[in-house]
Amino acid sequence: MPRRTATMLASTLMLIALLCAGVLLPVPYAEMSPGPTVNTLGEAGGEPVLRISGRKTYETSGNLNMTTVRVTSADYRMDVFTALYGWLSDENLVVPKDTLYPDGQTEEEATQENAEEFSQSQESAKVAALKELGIPVTSRVVVARVVKDNPAEGRLHAGDVIKSVDGTKVREPGDVAELVTKHKPGEDVVFTVVPAKEAAAAEKAGREPEGGEDVTVTTARAEDDDRAIVGIEAGTDHTFPFTIDIKLADVGGPSAGLMFALGIVDKLTEEDLTGGRFVAGTGTIDDNGDVGPIGGIGMKTVGARQKGAEYFMTPADNCAAAAKDVPDGLTLVKVKNIDDAVDSLEKIRSGDTDSLPSCTAG
Repeated sequence: MPRRTATMLASTLMLIALLCAGVLLPVPYAEMSPGPTVNTLGEAGGEPVLRISGRKTYETSGNLNMTTVRVTSADYRMDVFTALYGWLSDENLVVPKDTLYPDGQTEEEATQENAEEFSQSQESAKVAALKELGIPVTSRVVVARVVKDNPAEGRLHAGDVIKSVDGTKVREPGDVAELVTKHKPGEDVVFTVVPAKEAAAAEKAGREPEGGEDVTVTTARAEDDDRAIVGIEAGTDHTFPFTIDIKLADVGGPSAGLMFALGIVDKLTEEDLTGGRFVAGTGTIDDNGDVGPIGGIGMKTVGARQKGAEYFMTPADNCAAAAKDVPDGLTLVKVKNIDDAVDSLEKIRSGDTDSLPSCTAG
């Protein structure tokens, strides 16, 4: 075989081998793409996304769409060529896999975490919406989680209402940790609680949990320092003056909070908030109505515009990233809290769009 032909053949075989390696060898990346967007004022799966009973509601028009991002699964093995295609695409985003699944998180663990965050976002959306409307909401501190193999296991239970710690009344979840850490490891802490079953029965009957029983827990030493711990996470539970149900399947994470809150406000407000316009958005929300940043903002703006959105409620901390590549025909509206969002909807409804707070790519 001539030397030139042999060289070309060897080069060709090497190129084929490299191409095969590119296909077969996985790279540590995952892909994000625009996901479904759902009108919180409408229906999903044949059922209303928001159902309110026990309080007068009003007709709505237009759209207040929550937005989502599709992500590849935890066990998805991306090859080099798929990664390159994603990097070149305008509508997909390739990111390090540990961005979506930190510390080797499994698909099941990620799904469970997203479900918990989604549930909490619904509760905060309800609280923020009712506070925006001046409707009282009663709150209480509860045991949100008991950590396995810690002193509180078997003594305290998720859903228990914490009335006091060592006789000191607790008003915020942070009060519990503060009072426990006043002890030294090995000392006893006395929790006055209403058991979860009794608390649930009281809430179902529309009244506040009453009474309480003392539960003594012996503290242990934290693994990373000398703090005294009992192994619980405290949270907040609420009693609402009427029923608000949020139903949306196959969605997780906290980022729909703002749009759920706006949907609730719209249904409980006589004036139509959107004026028939198509508004979408994203953002976490807390009980005080403050809006927090989310991931995948670029994918969400693309998905919203593809669906027909004209305006996009954008968390202030996501504004710079979102403004770098705004889909044609979509106006980004900067929001820091639910007040900002409601004020902006009024401007959109009245046609005063020049004064909308906007996002810049600074």
